[in-house]
This record gives sequence, C-alpha cells and structure tokens, in this order.
Amino acid sequence: MTAISMPHSGRPDIRHFDRWFATTNRLRTEGTDHLPAAAEATGVLHFVAQSAAIRNGVREGGWVKTEEDPLPVETGKLRAPADAIRHVQEVVVKADGAVLRYGGFYGPGATDDQVELVRKRQFPLVGGGTGYCSRVHLDDAASATVLAVEQRARGVFNIVDDEPAPASEWLPYLAACAGAKPPLRVPKWLARLLAGDVVVTMMTEGRGFSNAKAGRELGWEPRHPSWRQGFRAEPA
Repeated sequence: MTAISMPHSGRPDIRHFDRWFATTNRLRTEGTDHLPAAAEATGVLHFVAQSAAIRNGVREGGWVKTEEDPLPVETGKLRAPADAIRHVQEVVVKADGAVLRYGGFYGPGATDDQVELVRKRQFPLVGGGTGYCSRVHLDDAASATVLAVEQRARGVFNIVDDEPAPASEWLPYLAACAGAKPPLRVPKWLARLLAGDVVVTMMTEGRGFSNAKAGRELGWEPRHPSWRQGFRAEPA
C-alpha cells in the first residue's frame, strides 16, 4: 500500500520526506488494520500486502540483507515510514498473510522522474555513492504477486532482482542509458545542506536485498535479472 505513485502525490520530495510519505504511512498503518477484519467479514482466507525493500535495510553488517535481518529502528524523518513498514509486517504476518517487499520499480514509465533529474544533472552522487539499492522490473513484481496469491504464501518476501548495486554503479549507468552527462559528485556535508539527511543516508548507507527466499519458497525467478536491462530499454 502506497500513495507515492498516485496522481495527486506530486514529484518526489526527498527533502521533506516525512511530508511526502505521510499519506503512505497512514495507508500502511490505518489501512492495514482494516485488512484482517475485512477479510473475516467477506470470507477471504488469505491476503497479500505491499511493503518495500528500499531504504529499510538495517545499516550495519553486510550490504545485502535477507528477510531474517531485523528492520532498523529509525529516528527523525525516517521514523514514521519505518514504523509504518514494521506495522504492516507485524499485522499481516500475525494474520497468516504474505508481505511482499518490492524493490525500486523499473520498466515502462517507472523511472521517468529519475531520468528527468539525471538529464538535468540534478541527481548527483553523494560522497562515494556507497549506498546500495535493489530494484525489480514491473513485470516481475506482478508475477511474484500472482505466485504469492495463488500459493497463499505466508510470511515476508523480498521481491527484487538479482543485482543489488551501489549508487556509484547504477546512477552513472542510468545517465549513460539516458544519453546524459555523468552525474555530478557532491560531498556529504553539501548534500545534507541541499537535500537533507535522508538523501545522504540513502546514497551512502542504503542496503540491498536478497531474493533467495522468494525463489526458494515461491518458485519465483525474475525474467529481468538485472536493472541494467530496464535502464537500457527505457530511458533512450
């Protein structure tokens, strides 16, 4: 459940991350609370809830996380979104449903906002660009969802492609695919002043995610194993 892709949600506003995610946080808390009661009232025996494998990997230890790794306890502007994701997981797992943590979407139309910023050179690398990101093609996200519904899956699953990657790798590649100049590079202190702590955290400390459990338990295999394919096909 998310409101960030709805028409009224506007362009991404990472600097005011708490405000940008406010409606999504309500959907993930108040909205999720209605699911078990609605399922019981309508005779639905199983449901699948949307979550995210973006920005919510615990920022210590390895760079690629599994479903067994704990969710981070956040502060500041990341606290409410993190608490909302935790709430979805707790409620749905308790009700024997499935929580699908989707990576950042790529595919037709899914990276338009990023490409626009990249072409304007308004999407710089921060620091060393060491923060990781996991992505998933729209078609693969749909196929994983169908499997989870058909199999009445239970538990938490990372729905991401096979190639988590640091910003220092995927962002220049996206720029090249879009026919743009290489991204600018800014130090962390300047990025913090211009864009806020959330951007710095994402670009320097973000973690990627493993899809091994989805493959093992759902039999899911992404047709698009790498974001490189989607970037190459769409921005040109």
